[in-house]
This record gives sequence, structure tokens and C-alpha cells, in this order.
Amino acid sequence: MSDGGGMQVRVLGASGGIGVGRHTTSILVDDDVLIDGGDGVGTLTLENMSSIRYLFVTHSHLDHICHIPFLLDGLFERLTEVGESLIVYGQAQTLLALKQHVFNNVIWPDFAELPTPDKPVLTYQVVVPGEVVELGDRKIEMIEVDHIVPAVGYLVSEAGRHFAFSGDTGKTERFWSRLNELDELALLVVETAYPNEMAELAGMAKHYCPRTLAEDLLTLRHDPDIYITHLKPGIEEGVCLQLGELLPERRIHRLYGGEIFDI
Repeated sequence: MSDGGGMQVRVLGASGGIGVGRHTTSILVDDDVLIDGGDGVGTLTLENMSSIRYLFVTHSHLDHICHIPFLLDGLFERLTEVGESLIVYGQAQTLLALKQHVFNNVIWPDFAELPTPDKPVLTYQVVVPGEVVELGDRKIEMIEVDHIVPAVGYLVSEAGRHFAFSGDTGKTERFWSRLNELDELALLVVETAYPNEMAELAGMAKHYCPRTLAEDLLTLRHDPDIYITHLKPGIEEGVCLQLGELLPERRIHRLYGGEIFDI
């Protein structure tokens, strides 16, 4: 948990697929807040996992939720001993998908009823876009984005410093207009799944390609370090090269996973 002296952002997984050295989306803020539960969660030690109490989900796609069941399984004994829950925040549609298709006693046990319905280790908390969840000195705001299923990004703020994560999205006006309302932006993590040659597929799947991201980044008045996430395996370097050519004035980096940022 943050002590008010700034927050730490640790990228556990940042790939749009799997393979050696690639893990899907999951970001740890300080030691107790997780954004998305892709297989990057599996890079944590059991001791690291034991501190997690809050999970913010961007959307219901498997690469962003696949390790939530394993996380709860690993935390079960510790949470039961202290009588606490892992609180999972998300849009109503996203949480409903988890209830119906994952924690349904067929795919995985319903941890919202275990060990007892009155003291479960999993608690769902519906959040709507624009709502801010306050956790100590940190504020986590949900921002609606445009994906093929209901999806959001998150703005994490503490002591006037801000970190923004787009989640999965195609072109979206609201995300960028909200960031432009800030006095500053320390770190931006934004997706770009496909190269320009696959722009049609990117549009159908509602993901960015370099051309569409460049168009939206032209509207951003801040100049943060920009880290590109959710790159599909095997085409990462080509996408980053195209972004560099389109946006030579921006500080754009490929996000590998494993990076730690102090904000």
C-alpha cells in the first residue's frame, strides 16, 4: 500500500499473446492494487500475491482475466484467516461475465460464496465510467473506451501525479479528453495491437494500429513517456517502428513487462 510518498507501477504482463518472455495484461500498483488479471499475475511470488486486495478489470476478454481464478485460489487460505475479500471492481457487464462464465461452479468454484456467503473471499464492486474509487491517498478513475465488448481504461492518481492506462480500445475521444483535463501526466500506457497493414482487422476488433493511435495522440496536450502495450506476438518491432515514424516528436517505447515505474 502506498505511504503517500508516491506510487509504484509494476508491469507484470504487457503482451497481446503468449510465448517465451510474453505475458498477458496485468499491472500492479504499489503492492495491493492489481489492474487486470492476465497471466502476468503468475510472475509474482506467493508473498507478493498475498498483499493484493483490490483488482480493477478493464473488460471481460480472457487475456485480461485468465489468472483471476488462480489468484483467488492462491489467496484463499490467507484471506479466510483474516476474514477479508479480494474486491474486484468493474463495469456491471464485465462482472456479470465473470459470474456467469468463470466463477460458476463449472469452470471454477464460486468464490463469492466461499468459504461462506457472509464472509466470501471474493467481493464484486460495480463501478461506472467517471466514478472514482479512493484507496488511501490514491484515486482510481474509470474511463470508458471503445472496444468490441464493454471496456474501460483507468486513471490512477496520487499527490497530483497521474498514470493512465487505456486498456483495450480503438479510436476513442473520451479517454484523451479526460487526460487533457489534467495538469500533468507522468506515465501513459496505451495499446496498439496491429500494424498499419492490418488496419482493417484492427478496426473490426476495435484495437489501435499506429495510424489511428497517431491521430488520437495528436490531440493529447501532455508529453509523457508513452509505453505501447498489447502488441500481438511476432509483430511488435514493426508496430513500434511505424509509431516512431508517425510520431517522431513523442517519447514512445515498447512495453515488455517487468518494468517498474516510480511516480
